[in-house]
Amino acid sequence: MQSCEISADSTDDPLSSGLRRKRQPRIVVIGAGLAGLSAAKALLESGFTDVTILEATDRIGGRVQSVKLGHATFELGATWIHGSHGNPVYHLAEDNGLLEETTDGERSVGRISLYSKNGVAYHLTNNGQRIPKDVVEEFSDLYNEVYNLTQEFFQRGKPVNAESQNSVGVFTRDVVRKRVKADPDDTEAIKRLKLAMIQQYLKVESCESSSHSMDEVSLSEFGEWTEIPGAHHIIPCGFMKIVEILARSIPESVIQLRKPVKCIHWNQSVSKEIERVADHNSDLPEEDKGSDVFVECEDCEFIPADHVIVTVSLGVLKKRHESLFHPRLPEEKVMAIEKLGINTTDKIFLEFEEPFWSSECNSIQFVWEDEAESESLTYPEELWYKKICSFDVLYPPERYGHVLSGWICGEEALIMEKCDDETVAETCTEMLRKFTGNPNIPKPRRILRSSWGSNPNFRGSYSYTQVGSSGADVEKLAKPLPYAESSKTAPMQVMFSGEATHRKYYSTTHGAVLSGQREAAHLIEMYQDLLQ
Repeated sequence: MQSCEISADSTDDPLSSGLRRKRQPRIVVIGAGLAGLSAAKALLESGFTDVTILEATDRIGGRVQSVKLGHATFELGATWIHGSHGNPVYHLAEDNGLLEETTDGERSVGRISLYSKNGVAYHLTNNGQRIPKDVVEEFSDLYNEVYNLTQEFFQRGKPVNAESQNSVGVFTRDVVRKRVKADPDDTEAIKRLKLAMIQQYLKVESCESSSHSMDEVSLSEFGEWTEIPGAHHIIPCGFMKIVEILARSIPESVIQLRKPVKCIHWNQSVSKEIERVADHNSDLPEEDKGSDVFVECEDCEFIPADHVIVTVSLGVLKKRHESLFHPRLPEEKVMAIEKLGINTTDKIFLEFEEPFWSSECNSIQFVWEDEAESESLTYPEELWYKKICSFDVLYPPERYGHVLSGWICGEEALIMEKCDDETVAETCTEMLRKFTGNPNIPKPRRILRSSWGSNPNFRGSYSYTQVGSSGADVEKLAKPLPYAESSKTAPMQVMFSGEATHRKYYSTTHGAVLSGQREAAHLIEMYQDLLQ
């Protein structure tokens, strides 16, 4: 049985002790994703010397995971730099020459990002027919018009009527359906196709929002998410290069891999186990026994700290907040964690010997004609594949080979994650044969897929404002502990960052980076006299 130990390599606490001695505060960052690395980088560059990053897994990067197969790099996690003007991730990439290979074909325009703006999206039905391009364009214009309406509830303070149930999905489906059915120029057959396309577009939207269904996304708050102006970009050599750039200035000794955290004991709350160990550890300085925070690791080590920056995902907080913090989190923060949404968006990469798609095709969109009047986007477990909304064609083929990137989200993504590679590859091949009307499509030579939902260190892809939540809940999630207005103890013992804590840029890599920099800035301001 492993014995527990308390780390002791520092002295007095400048804030909680009567004497404000000139010593560096002990800062522990939990998580080596974009938020954690950004926070640590900013702290170290500002002069802090006692910074430790604890990472549960065997790698840095968090929800950035670039996998190299052959000569190509595939992104299981973050893929796009969304916007350029003032985007810190874009500037990191640009300043380090990561975008030099990027061509116009890899800059996406519009709301739904593709690997290529060249070519045409093929909308195919489960009867093996391609929906005419003019019908797709007409529907797309209508859908985008209604999408713009969903933004106005927050941006213009428009009241939400009861019929919409304050849901983006319910509102969009209802308004688009009414307009399609009321169009006097369309035949009944065309109307039926357009009605079926509603569900397909909402599936794409769900994958972008990382929600199980757009029915779960708050209509009144949807417009607060802010898009940074400028084109979207990918990084041909891999998004992990951004992670490596952030980690470049962080000494290796700062980052401890395979170091999962069991509990954060804050506000001078010390468990009996810590007291027992402390009493028997004569080497432990007396002042460390009264540390404001102890980080208890799964390997039984207790690390004293003055400040802890928690960057774990919202999914992990939802699952573990009761056991991860002692004392338990304030009810206000618990409610924010429970109200805000996070779900899973997964990718399925299929590599083929030769392309079966035409050179102009940049994506294959699956339209199920039997869903024209459907309300729900939840399927029986055996029909999980109906949630796959599309396959993008990776471009250019000279770099990637002949590869399709499929998208699936929600509970069906979790079911997919439980299947083996052979089952997923076979299921996807059958879908492609069915929708293209080509029974001779071979099985892919290789499959690669993500599994963010079932991974206990993430439990989801990224966050969204769920029905019943608001931007105020994001602020409550980000609020440091203990609350200054209700405590006379040392401030900012436990701080929170990560994409879910950024009110305008949640769900994005730049939101994660900015949130880490934000928390670092709070500490830099607090200790400005010490750092001079």
